[in-house]
Amino acid sequence: MEYRPQAVESKWQAFWERQGLFRAEEKGKKVYVLEMFPYPSGRIHMGHVRNYTVGDAIARFLRFKGYSVLHPMGWDAFGLPAENAAIKQGVHPASWTYENISYMKKQLKSLGFSYDWDREIATCDPEYYRWNQWLFLKFLEKGLAYRKLAEVNWCPNDETVLANEQVLDGRCWRCSTPIVRKEVPSWYLRITAYAERLLEDLKELEGKWPERVIAQQRNWIGKSEGAVLKFLVGDLPVEVFTTRPDTVFGATFVVLAPEHPLTLELAKRGGKYQEAKSFVEKLRHMSTRERSTEEEKEGVFLGVYATNPATGEKVPIWSANYVLYEYGTGAIMCVPAHDQRDYEFAQKYGLPIRYVIKPSEGELPTDRAYEGPGFLINSQAFDGMPSAEAKRAITQWLKERELGDFRTTYRLRDWNISRQRYWGTPIPVVHCDHCGVVPVPEEELPVLLPRQVEITGHGNPLEKVREFVEVKCPKCGSPARRETDTMDTFFDSSWYFLRFCDPKNHRMPFDPKRVEFWMPVDLYIGGIEHAVLHLLYARFFQKFLYDLGLVKDKEPFLRLVTQGMVLKRWVSVEAYLKHLEQKYGVEDLQNRDLQELVSLIEKDLEFTGIE
Repeated sequence: MEYRPQAVESKWQAFWERQGLFRAEEKGKKVYVLEMFPYPSGRIHMGHVRNYTVGDAIARFLRFKGYSVLHPMGWDAFGLPAENAAIKQGVHPASWTYENISYMKKQLKSLGFSYDWDREIATCDPEYYRWNQWLFLKFLEKGLAYRKLAEVNWCPNDETVLANEQVLDGRCWRCSTPIVRKEVPSWYLRITAYAERLLEDLKELEGKWPERVIAQQRNWIGKSEGAVLKFLVGDLPVEVFTTRPDTVFGATFVVLAPEHPLTLELAKRGGKYQEAKSFVEKLRHMSTRERSTEEEKEGVFLGVYATNPATGEKVPIWSANYVLYEYGTGAIMCVPAHDQRDYEFAQKYGLPIRYVIKPSEGELPTDRAYEGPGFLINSQAFDGMPSAEAKRAITQWLKERELGDFRTTYRLRDWNISRQRYWGTPIPVVHCDHCGVVPVPEEELPVLLPRQVEITGHGNPLEKVREFVEVKCPKCGSPARRETDTMDTFFDSSWYFLRFCDPKNHRMPFDPKRVEFWMPVDLYIGGIEHAVLHLLYARFFQKFLYDLGLVKDKEPFLRLVTQGMVLKRWVSVEAYLKHLEQKYGVEDLQNRDLQELVSLIEKDLEFTGIE
């Protein structure tokens, strides 16, 4: 007989809904199956369908096996596209968002996915973002939220700050506009306080998460064990971080990042202020990614000299494009004989090259740096010592002279959550001239977004709403100013999986007992592009909530499936390689290690739509 889906499917979908067949119940043996919830952009696309079909098939199978299955759906509903739609179409972001939710929900229901719609959440609902604000206050209370003036990634198109993880190849992750560096007062979460735990607990996920995701997180956290050494300029110490203290006797110059606070100060001392200032301004418009991959090494001499702590020699201090302020201390000792970047810089500017490590076999090269291990030479009392042993011995020697110490650093930086836009969670603090930064009392949450705003696409609309901005200080009652930054939308999605366990709780974000029954998520399905975005932030939030005693699991997602992407066009491998060579250059590609190359290809595919 002829199959008429409109009649048959709608009949049984209505029956399923009336019977509540997909309603999750806290009894028996549980399974929590979750797909990453969508942004309500207006229409469900094939990427959604591919993701959600995987989860639905597994959820149905496990129900048939007798498990109590939690399989919820909601909406990651804050973000810039709603504001862009408001500008283009003349509609309020809330209206646009909820209309899209309504349409997409209808689409999902027509596909027959077995969701427990009683647990539906939308992150733009005040009943949800109230708990974003509550969590922020907990971070603030524990000293893990703070505000500072810092040079940040700035998207000139969206006129907002971006976290490091949201900059892909020097471009905004959302609109692909090249970013610039700009000083902005911003709110941060101290994710670095959890760096070691985030790294160490990846071991628990091995064999359960894709190896690529684990590798990307491990590389992003970027643990480095080494030493901090002091190169003195008079009585002023310039601290450098190095993983190769065994090569300090070969350090013939020091390089500061252009953004380093001492760069212009030392240039002023050395009579090179104008040259240094021009150099700094030139690099201000380059992203860190562009700087780190720039083949041509450029620098400027600051006109001053520092004392090498090992040799006592005076070595020149430079600023250069290949040193980034956010890594290590923002200053490096340069050993051109044993670091290829330093070698190229020294060759260009005629700086001394002194070999202090000899390979155990073979001869030292004469046309490049030797970066391998070996035995020390030209290193005074340490001559003949194996380089691995010398790392510790030299650091200890310098520590005893108060010129160095052991140090572990991380590539991971604190998470900038401030966004200068309207459609997001208001940050619940008030600025008072007498009391400083004052948290909004919990009983006054949520701090509601005002409905009447003018969104032009330029600047933060909230700053122009007097009724929102002008408030009384909760502490002293004096006139004060409400914070107008809103939260990065990744804050919203960093704990939503916990709210699904108890979505109608009006007293707290969730009941720990209900979370204890359902968590962790047994199977999480979504895109690998979130490896160092959502997935890292969610792990951070889970560990923070664990420390508060609100959850009992250290990791939120037991198993992870990255379903792949449905893309718009196919090309041959040969054609794609030519595309990469034209875009990045053959030498650039050859100089990348495997992980860098994989990461570049993943990001390139995301933007080009090639599969």
